[in-house]
Amino acid sequence: MKVETNSKVLEMTQLSSGAWSMTLETHGMAGQVSMPGQFVHVKCGHSRLLRRPISICNWSAQRDLVRLVFEVRGEGTEWLARRQVGDSLDVLGPLGHGFQMEQGGRYLLVGGGIGVPPMLGCAVHGRSECTAILGFRSAANVMLLEEFNRACSGGVRLATDDGSLGHHGFVDALVRQELEKDNNFTAVLACGPKPMLKSVYRAAAEFSVSCQVSMEERMGCGVGACLVCACKMADGTMKHACKDGPVFDGREVDWDE
Repeated sequence: MKVETNSKVLEMTQLSSGAWSMTLETHGMAGQVSMPGQFVHVKCGHSRLLRRPISICNWSAQRDLVRLVFEVRGEGTEWLARRQVGDSLDVLGPLGHGFQMEQGGRYLLVGGGIGVPPMLGCAVHGRSECTAILGFRSAANVMLLEEFNRACSGGVRLATDDGSLGHHGFVDALVRQELEKDNNFTAVLACGPKPMLKSVYRAAAEFSVSCQVSMEERMGCGVGACLVCACKMADGTMKHACKDGPVFDGREVDWDE
């Protein structure tokens, strides 16, 4: 059940160049989060700005806390990055359908760029054995590594576009390497830009491993009333990333659109 709250900023930390971590006291919203991969819609600044969809990185229902990690990409997130401890934010959530995880399963988590933070929620709350493959533009953009190392009993591997840390290249190469060694995973779970998701889905399919993908689409209303985040499915239908997703079975998505 989604709720709208005036949430209080308890922590603001810059994680890397352009990326921020914000922890909110949510007045009950944290207790409504049901699965990793859900998101919130944050009102940013003056009224002409649309709310910004931000994935939930982590949460604690017991402590009534939700952690958001976001990149500064425009006027709205620039405003958000200037918030200070003690400020209040108008937050709507939790929204969307997240990753389906079985207790005691084995999952390969794949995140690219700002698609990395929601995968931490999978590792922390999935009650499963997780291995993580994380991709960034460069070593300067790496974030949340210590937390992934603590949460992932199967280990963490890194890829950077420029080769400054870990594998030189994209995450799909590491996904193939991992599945060549061991394809006994319950599923691959991935979040990132669509070209990355397409490559990861196809790599998982080569080894007959199911794959769930979180689609990073631009959003407007956040509740399925507009068509801004419409995604074309393999059967020709259109679905809303905000309401029907953002997480879909990779087999549902039209990857050739």
